[in-house]
Amino acid sequence: MPQEYDMIVIGGGPVGLFGTFYAGLRDMKALLIDVQDELGGQLVTLYPEKMVYDVGGFPGIQAYELAQRLVEQAKMFGPDIRQREWADMIERTQDGMWVVKTDKGNEFKTKTILVAAGIGRMVPSRLGAKGEIEYENRGVYYTVRRKKDFEGKRVLVVGGGDSAVDWAITLSSVAKSVTLIHRRDQFRAHERSVKQLYQVATVYTWHELKEVRGDGTKVTQAVIFDNRTKEEKVLDVDAVIISIGFKGDLGNMPKWGLNMKGRDIVVNAKMETNLPGVYAAGDIAAEEGAPKLALIAVGFAQAAIAVSVAKKYIDPNASLFGGHSSEMAKKFAEKSTTG
Repeated sequence: MPQEYDMIVIGGGPVGLFGTFYAGLRDMKALLIDVQDELGGQLVTLYPEKMVYDVGGFPGIQAYELAQRLVEQAKMFGPDIRQREWADMIERTQDGMWVVKTDKGNEFKTKTILVAAGIGRMVPSRLGAKGEIEYENRGVYYTVRRKKDFEGKRVLVVGGGDSAVDWAITLSSVAKSVTLIHRRDQFRAHERSVKQLYQVATVYTWHELKEVRGDGTKVTQAVIFDNRTKEEKVLDVDAVIISIGFKGDLGNMPKWGLNMKGRDIVVNAKMETNLPGVYAAGDIAAEEGAPKLALIAVGFAQAAIAVSVAKKYIDPNASLFGGHSSEMAKKFAEKSTTG
C-alpha cells in the first residue's frame, strides 16, 4: 500500500517550498517531490550568487541564501521530502484520491496535489563541442553555483545574454582572468553591462567553442574559432562556463489530463485545475482572466490560496482561512521543541 498524504507538492522551488510550509501550518501531512539535486529551484540552479530584491521583507538577499531560508521554513512541520525523484504520472483512485508515480518506481497516495513545478526540470542547453560532456562538472559548467569556486582560475564564458555577461563581470573580481566569446557582435545583454564587460574581460565576438581539452581529470585548454574565417585560437583555461540558457522539461505532465495552455496549467482564482483536488501555483500556473506575473511573491500568495482551498476540499468543515501565523505562537513553540 502506498503511503498516504493530505498533500503532495510537486516542485522544490520557492513556491513549492512555501506551499510545503503552509500545508504544515494547516496541519496537513505533506510530501515534497523534487527532481533537482538541491532544493531551491531556479534560485540555486540558475543564479545562486545574484541578489533578489523583490521579495517582501528583504531589501536585498542573495538567491542561494533565500533558498536556504525557504528550505528551513519548509521543514518546520516535518514534511517528507524526496529529492532527485521525478513525478512521472498521476492517477485517480476509486476512492477519490490520487496516486503519484515516480521515475524511481515509487507510488504515493494523496488526497490533494499542488503542482509548483516552475518551468519543469531544468536541463542546460549544450553546444555539442568536443570534450564538453567528458569534462562536465570537471571544468565545464552551465551556471555558477558559488563564485569562490572560480577564485584564481582562468575562466572562459560562452554566451551573449544577460547571464553570460553578468557571470563574466561577477567572476572578474575573483578569477585570474576572464574571457567571453559570443557567436555574433550583437549582445542580448543590457547595454550598460556590455560596456562594463569590455572593461573587465577579454571579449571575442564572432567566435564559438570548438573543443574542450583536458588531462583526463580537469580542463586545461579550450579551442575557439572565428565563425567567419574559421581561424582557430587555443586558450589556456581552467573552467568553461557555457551560459546559453536552460530548457524546461515537463516530462509526462501534458499526459496527466490537466487543462494546459502551452506550457502553463490553467487554474481559476482558487488555484484549482480541471482535476478535482489538483492545484497549481507559481510560474507553471496561468489564472484565467488574470495577468501572469512570474514573481516569487505572486507564487507565495498562490500557494497559500491553493493550500487553503485544498484544506477545505479535504475537510469541508475546516475554515478556509487558518488565521494569522502571528497568533500561532504555541504551534511554533511546539515545533521548536520537538523538531
